[in-house]
Amino acid sequence: MNYTVHNQTIDLGNGREITLETGKLAKQAHGSVVVRSGDTMLLATVVSSHEVRDEVDFLPLTVDYREKYAAAGRFPGGFFKREARPSDSEVLVMRLVDRALRPTFPEDYHAGTQVMIQLMSADEEVLPDSLAGLAASACIAVSDVPFDGPISEVRVARVNGEFIVNPLRSELEAADMDIMVAGSLDSIVMVEGEMNEASEDEMVDAIEVAHAAIKAQCEAQIALAKSTGHYGVTREYNHENHDEELRARVNEALYAPFYEAAKNGSSKEERKEAFGRIKEEFVATLSDEERAEKGFMLAQYIKSAQKKAVRDLLLNEQTRLDGRKPTEIRPIWTEVDYLPGCHGSSIFTRGETQSLTTLTLGTKLDEQLIDGALVRRNERFLLHYNFPPFSTGEERPLRGTSRREIGHGNLAWRALKGVLPAAEDCPYTIRLVSEILESNGSSSMATVCAGTLALMDGGVQIKAPVSGIAMGLITDAETGKYVVLSDILGDEDHLGDMDFKVTGTEAGITACQMDIKIKGLSFTQLREALAQAREGRHHIRREMLGSISEPRADYKEHAPRIVQFEVPGESIGPIIGPGGKIIQEIQAVTGATVSIDDVDGKGMVQVAASNKTAIDDAVKRIKAIAFPPTVEIGEEYEGKVKSIMPYGAFVEVIPGQDGLLHVSELAWERVDRVEDVISEGEVVKFKVVGRDPKTGKIKLSRKVLMPKPEGYVERPERGDRPRGDRGDRGGRGRDRGDRRPRD
Repeated sequence: MNYTVHNQTIDLGNGREITLETGKLAKQAHGSVVVRSGDTMLLATVVSSHEVRDEVDFLPLTVDYREKYAAAGRFPGGFFKREARPSDSEVLVMRLVDRALRPTFPEDYHAGTQVMIQLMSADEEVLPDSLAGLAASACIAVSDVPFDGPISEVRVARVNGEFIVNPLRSELEAADMDIMVAGSLDSIVMVEGEMNEASEDEMVDAIEVAHAAIKAQCEAQIALAKSTGHYGVTREYNHENHDEELRARVNEALYAPFYEAAKNGSSKEERKEAFGRIKEEFVATLSDEERAEKGFMLAQYIKSAQKKAVRDLLLNEQTRLDGRKPTEIRPIWTEVDYLPGCHGSSIFTRGETQSLTTLTLGTKLDEQLIDGALVRRNERFLLHYNFPPFSTGEERPLRGTSRREIGHGNLAWRALKGVLPAAEDCPYTIRLVSEILESNGSSSMATVCAGTLALMDGGVQIKAPVSGIAMGLITDAETGKYVVLSDILGDEDHLGDMDFKVTGTEAGITACQMDIKIKGLSFTQLREALAQAREGRHHIRREMLGSISEPRADYKEHAPRIVQFEVPGESIGPIIGPGGKIIQEIQAVTGATVSIDDVDGKGMVQVAASNKTAIDDAVKRIKAIAFPPTVEIGEEYEGKVKSIMPYGAFVEVIPGQDGLLHVSELAWERVDRVEDVISEGEVVKFKVVGRDPKTGKIKLSRKVLMPKPEGYVERPERGDRPRGDRGDRGGRGRDRGDRRPRD
């Protein structure tokens, strides 16, 4: 063995632990770690380039997370049978890790850096997403990549009133709070999750429990790095060159004009024009040589001066770029039922942010199949978020759904799913689509508000309306000053120290997402931000309810109608029929859409159509199969001719039961060909005249319902003729002994 393996163990309590291992796998990466909990194993690697692209003033960080199907002993779906582009759930894990890692790299480190996390082995009970952040940080900790870490991520769930760190999958199913928290030894850097109308204090309590576990995981990473000799050892780099004299000139010339321009309370476009004019006037005073040779540094210094001026204005005068006070919410207007062809629609506009959201109601056949390496299930609530370039006045090509769109849509989905009615009360598959038409401030929170309104407009009986708000924070480490901002602008997001999105009902929080860009955010500041967010949420919700105060009593006229009922489990097969023949015929004849599922040994049937007649017809046919009536001998029926044979026709007596209409029972007159009297598919009237004593097959007669022709003489059945002397049959009645002997 030509390698040395280093290990560290983290005790999770209750007999569970996490192990970190390095030195065995992927040794050509700059850092690699295997994280294991139960049978779940993640391989995380980091590679960071030694070369830097010219004029890059940011960290080109890529975080990739992939779940290998082999880890769970499964084949990938699709034609190619291999892992392809990442699923939405994988993208969401990537975002969680990226948001936690990015603030921990030095501001002046700009080398392309790639962190890859792969699920190599899966345990049905151990959730890998709660280990991904730990794995990513650990692989960097044992590398020479500059890193102001370590950090880690844990999941905290509340089950029966108790907080559990990294709960098992079965435990999570019973949780009323599920949050992911990332942090370092001394602070929290990221929070995201959902809860069942929790209070602000309950949420902070969960974060404190998470931070205690994070500290233990960070200490284990430090111990692992020390054992490998990499602790405190980083590569040398110099990714920025500066001209301090030019920086000072820029600050002296531009800070005051930027400060005054920021006080005007103007619109986004007006501010952009004003700041641009100040910049152009200053650049015009520089020599051609300075502009050509130091243009990259100059752009950085101007941006820095503008950022400091705006931040100082907020800290010193509590005045924001658009003139608002820190707690003030921008003007709101809303409208519902805007799109007549949709099953529900709404417009939510807050300042310069606008969402047009549509509601579509479908059947069980419209559910989305989630087919991942670890999960295979159907989802009845879908929420999609689209962010076109025109919403910010930009021109750029569309390249498919971005990670940002997936993440923002998932946050709104988590915010709203808890208030949806149960499937028993609302059997629809529900799809919300948020089209962001304008954006300057949180469009994900606008999606939550517009989604609530669209649901209510469509008659979906939600438990309570949900509203959302994005909070910000500006701090000054030297003076200790800070200000919490409600309903932040896009600019305040970029220059601020925190982006904290909170959604909830009047009763409590349903979802949250927090990114912190600084160290040392105190729990006191966090509680203050949450309290301010609660007041802002309530204000926004009251404004929303001016358009519609409660869900409509009924769905829109053009929305599909769904009837849901239960049938015995043994009737599922007969309803579907061989190869789906029966259920397809019911749909073709009635025009309704029918689906049936096996739920705990019983059949759950959904029948949907745009009109009541189609539903009633389909329900009647299905119930006739599931709860077949008794076919009474002597009763008259009407049914369709299913097939024609030379000796008669098979006719449907009741759904699922056919009878034989013999050729002799078609008419009183002699019938040579069945097709001369009836045809396949024709509906005929008949009477049940008996059952075959051996087979139990139903015997039918058509002629008994018809008058006998005049002069008709009924011929006796063969078995009714006398069996005595048969001399009338040409001598055949002779005794056998009377036969002539053969010659």
